[in-house]
This record gives sequence, structure tokens and C-alpha cells, in this order.
Amino acid sequence: MQHNSSISNAARAAQTVHQVPGFGSEEMERMAEHTFQRYTFNDDGPGPSKRKLGKGVAMVWFRNDLRILDNEVLYKAWVSSEAVLPVHFLDPRLFATTHHFGFPKTGALRAQFLMDCLADLKKSLMKRGLNLLIQNGKPEEILPSLAKAYGVHTVYAQKETCSEELNVEKLVSQALRESGTKLELVWGCTMYHIDDLPFSSKSLPDVYTQFRKSVESKSVVRGCIKIPTSLGPPPNVGDWGCIPEITSLELRQEKACFCSSSLYIYIYINYLLLGVLEVQSHLMQVSKGMAFVGGESAALSRDLLRTYKVTRNGMLGPNYSTKFSPWLASGSLSPRFIYEEAVLEKYRPLGVKTEYFLMPGRMLELVSPTLRYPLIDANMKELSTTGFMSNRGRQIVCSFLVRDMGIDWRMGAEWFETCLLDYDPCSNYGNWTYGAGVGNDPREDRYFSIPKQAQNYDPEGEFVAYWLPQLRALPKEKRHFPGMMYIKPIVALKFGNKKPVDNRTMAPGTRSVSTEENKWKSHRGKRMQ
Repeated sequence: MQHNSSISNAARAAQTVHQVPGFGSEEMERMAEHTFQRYTFNDDGPGPSKRKLGKGVAMVWFRNDLRILDNEVLYKAWVSSEAVLPVHFLDPRLFATTHHFGFPKTGALRAQFLMDCLADLKKSLMKRGLNLLIQNGKPEEILPSLAKAYGVHTVYAQKETCSEELNVEKLVSQALRESGTKLELVWGCTMYHIDDLPFSSKSLPDVYTQFRKSVESKSVVRGCIKIPTSLGPPPNVGDWGCIPEITSLELRQEKACFCSSSLYIYIYINYLLLGVLEVQSHLMQVSKGMAFVGGESAALSRDLLRTYKVTRNGMLGPNYSTKFSPWLASGSLSPRFIYEEAVLEKYRPLGVKTEYFLMPGRMLELVSPTLRYPLIDANMKELSTTGFMSNRGRQIVCSFLVRDMGIDWRMGAEWFETCLLDYDPCSNYGNWTYGAGVGNDPREDRYFSIPKQAQNYDPEGEFVAYWLPQLRALPKEKRHFPGMMYIKPIVALKFGNKKPVDNRTMAPGTRSVSTEENKWKSHRGKRMQ
């Protein structure tokens, strides 16, 4: 009985779900309200009112800015009106399929995260005298009739940057123009305002380092927009609508049609994706790893900036990085707010140096592969289960799919679009082009060596053993390279797998790791990592 109990306890521990952030709903709301108090003002006191010139009804079209704090769209609508009508559209295009490979554009996990964000936004607006009108359909087809029904003089919305969003903006603008309603787009998705850049948006530097140095030396981050304690009143709306269950969103569940003629790619990718594609037919709930709670209240209660620089390359657990990205991607959190809180108030100076982990003295000889790659499988399994993957994991997976498997990088980018809670088109597709060497970056063959990444960032195999429990029984040094105790691969690594050898006894003509693979530990600009 004792033996069985131990097994059960170990199994339960392996299935632990870590809520991010790790607080109950009441505690998250309390922490959020404490923050709101520092970023609000009372417009009802003596003196001139900031709203006294407002007339009629203004609409707030919430897009990827699902927050109240530091939301200039909401503030401008409030100032310019006597009543504010907040609206969010569940656009069916967001739940269609990706362009090239037919993956679901929004997986069930991100859909649920979005519903959490909307529920929290609705609750926060109601606390401040408003509400959130939920509409199912395309904005350009519904906005004109809403504007007419409620006498809206201006629709305020956040300005977006990518093609799909810009096309929707164009269609909405045309539709509203015919109804006599104005559309005002407000820039609010970046830390630096576009008008404050030291160059025009049409003449950005080609290389990011040049961009960063110029902006940091010549631009200033604007302060957060404060909001009034009361945002009401709203117009008289009979039915504000409810936050839907994701079963009503008609998420696309069919398996993607892979356009590659290579059978091994089809088999391997299907193996990696099978867990998600099958689970998506159910209401997808996290059973292991990190379960993110959507919404501004959850975002405002997350605080791990002090340790970020020494933990950002971690892989296992909820606290190795800030995990702000899902809330930033949904607009539940403002990048200016993070800057103001982290740099200007609490954490300046950080004074922490990133620690680098060096290779052991024994070198790695390249040999023919006889196994699958637990580090890749574990990262993909985490992605499918939680909707999240570490920064380090994303780089490793990208390198493997593009360099070792020779897969079209767009397949990886579109699959990440499906799965990631923090999906953002600029970040996602920008990082995949960067990793694939098809962007402006001159280092075209950036390669992440799986043996070195495993040894540097998961040296005891805890990460792979967590996501691949069959490896936990193995000695720690065998978890990344379990030989025939794991599944045989169907593709070889570009630079092979590892076998410990003494570098001093390497045969003449053998490629020395000290001159090739050890490049990972040198400064930025080297390709081997």
C-alpha cells in the first residue's frame, strides 16, 4: 500500500497545475484596485471638469486593448462625450484558418484566455459606471447600425499595424463614412509612441540594434494616461450581451492540410501536433503546467521583474520569467505601464547581470543520431498543453524545424499563431523570420544545437522529465539522450547529437567542437548557439 501511495503522490505531483498569477480572484481584484487608485483622478470635485465640453455619445471599439488603465482610446471617448458606449466584436475571421497551412487561427486555449479578458473588462467597466456590449459578427457590418441606433458621433479605436487588422479598419471607415459617423484611431500599442520616434515610420533602420540605440538615446516614453474614477453614464442599452462559452465560437477543429511533399515531415509534424488537434475537440483546459488567467486584474497582480534578467532563459515552472506577454498581446496590460512601474518607480537600478552557463570541460563529438529529441518534444508538448513556451524553447524549436527538418518557416509560425496565448503577429512572424534567416538580419544560418541547449538550460533533465514522464526513471544524464529507450528519430540533426569525448584525443580531421559548437557562448553575432 505504501508503494502504491508513493506512485500516486508522484503522479499527482507531475500533473500539478500552476495558476498564473498564483492568486485567487478576490486577491487579484484587490491588488488591481490598489494599482488603479494610483492611476485615477476624481472629476467630480471642485474646479473645472475635464469633461465639460463633451457632447452626445462616443463609442469605444475595444480591439487588442482590453484594459482600462492607460487606455487613451477610452479616455478620449470619455472626454469628448456625455455618454460612452464600449463595444467588442467577436469577429468570425479571428476563428477561421491560417493562410498557408489551414491551422485554426485561434486555438481553444487562447479563445478561453480572450473570454477571461472580456469578462474582466466587463466587470471593471461596470465598477466605473459603464458596461461592455458584446457583438458577434464583423465590425464593418454592425458598427454603422449601432452608431445610428445610439446617436454615436465618433467611434474611437486603437490603431493597428498588420494587414488583416488594417483591412478591417479600412472597411469600418468606409461603412461609417456612409452613415456620417467619424472613426478616430488612436496609437496605443507600443511603449514608445510612433510620433516620438527619431525617424519616420517609413524609414525605419533595417537592423534592430540601430533602431534600439537611436530610440533609446533620442526618444522618451510618455507617461500613462490616467482615468477618472467614474466613466459613466452609458447610453440606454437594453441587452449588453454575455461573455460566450467558447463552444459557441465555432473554433475550427479540422486537421490542417500539410502542403509538404515530404512524408517524414507530415508524420513528424502530425505527431507533434496530434495532442492539440485531438484535445481541441473538447473544451481545452490545462491539466499540467501553467494555467494563465486572462484579464487586466490578473495582469496587474503579476510581478516578477526583479529576477527577470537571471531567470529569463529558464524553462520549467511559473516564475522563471515575468510571463507578461499573454496580457500584453491581448492589450490587457500597457507596455508604458510596465515601463513606468518597473523602471521609473520600483526597480531602478536593477543592477543585475545575466549569468551565463559554460560547458563542462569534456567536449561533444558528433555521431549518427539514434534517438528522438526530448527537448523538442517537451517544448511542443508544453505549447499544446498550456499555450505557452519559454523564450529559450521558441528559439530551439524554430531552429530545429527550419534547420534540421527543412520545414517552411511559415508552418511553424502559423502553428504558433494557433497555440500561443501571447500570439502577436509582429512578434510571432518577426521572430520566425529572424530565426529562419529570411529577414533583414545578416546572420542567415543561426543554428541552435540541441545537445548544447539541453546541457546549458536543462542540465539535469527536469524540464524534459516533467513533460515526458517516461524519462523520469532514467538517470539525469540520460534524459536528453536516452538512446533506444526513447523513440527513434526520422530526421537527423544537422550537427548531430552528443557523445562525451576528451577533446585532447580527437582524431586528426575530426571537427573540433572547441572551434565550431563552442561558438554558442561568445558574444552576439555568432550563429552557433
